[in-house]
Amino acid sequence: MRRVWLQLHLWLGIGLAILLVPVSLSGAALVWHDHLDMLIHPGRYAATADASLPPSQLVQRAASALDPGFQIVAVRMPESEGRPAMVTAREPRRGEAGGRPRILTVALDPPTGRVLDVFEFRNSLVGVLHRFHENLTVPEYSGRAIVGWSGVAMLALSLTGLYLWWPRNAGFRRGLRWRRGPTLSLNLHHLFGFWISLPLAVVSATGIYLGFPQQARSMLTSVAPMTPQQRGAFAAPLMRQTQLDADRAAAIAAGAITGSQVAAVFMPTQQTQLWRVQLRDPQSDALSTVMVEDGSGALRVVTPLTGDRVASWIRWIHEGSHSGLLWQMLVFACGLLPTLFTATGVLIWLRSRDARRRQSEFPAVPAAAE
Repeated sequence: MRRVWLQLHLWLGIGLAILLVPVSLSGAALVWHDHLDMLIHPGRYAATADASLPPSQLVQRAASALDPGFQIVAVRMPESEGRPAMVTAREPRRGEAGGRPRILTVALDPPTGRVLDVFEFRNSLVGVLHRFHENLTVPEYSGRAIVGWSGVAMLALSLTGLYLWWPRNAGFRRGLRWRRGPTLSLNLHHLFGFWISLPLAVVSATGIYLGFPQQARSMLTSVAPMTPQQRGAFAAPLMRQTQLDADRAAAIAAGAITGSQVAAVFMPTQQTQLWRVQLRDPQSDALSTVMVEDGSGALRVVTPLTGDRVASWIRWIHEGSHSGLLWQMLVFACGLLPTLFTATGVLIWLRSRDARRRQSEFPAVPAAAE
């Protein structure tokens, strides 16, 4: 069985390296996606103060920076000190020949409403990394499913690697030693492979869930209740005239949870006629959602079901978010180390091939009888 697992580990690692390495590296970069975007576009985050204009004024300032025809979909208030407010706008839906409608984001200085940047997130470096990591930028060619199967391969590599790491003729402690073999590549492969194997298995398993969202959701729904999906909610036509504005809807929602702060306001659609307001708890940074009816101002606090919470935890575990700095560093290492494993694994394989070739050319001479 050890030979079987060794061959599986070898051919999965070498055969799929051209896919696993870039997917892993993009995931490592996305652990710090906000910091990466701030590094590339510092002007986009040049907020001057913590105080912010109300949502309706931010919407007006953003609309003035957009071409006619763009519809404001959502306004996100500053996430933390020194962060801009973000207003998302959608271009009217195009025909089949015109392709998908553009979605633009306007970054605003919260206290002044000054436009800091107007950009299309999906075409930015961070946006391309997100699309590549999620679906290889080819969703029309089953890119998401391919990434999901790469997660299956990575899970198999991490578990078979842990099995192969285990010393055959000695105890557990011997396996923790640095010198497991005569070469640097072998020792690096064994040492880092052991310490990252379980975190890598967890990240890979959660990646499988995200790679097959419909199948995974059906499986999770069978054991835990989940809120029904609303298909096409973001692309649904917006209400042309509303009785409430963003400020009033935000104020009604904030009154439902004492001490909360408005995090985002989503415009009502013709389908639901509901304002969706996200509120942030300043202490825990947790988000709550409140639905406000445009006509009557009646509100409903959305309580996540058990399955919804589990799905959120799975995404947070995979992304390294909401989990503390230690887990972020581990997820980052899970993205970097497959490149090291590929390089050292290829060296180990080449040396073993060379050793077998020399052995076949120069077979050992039997010892002479006494």
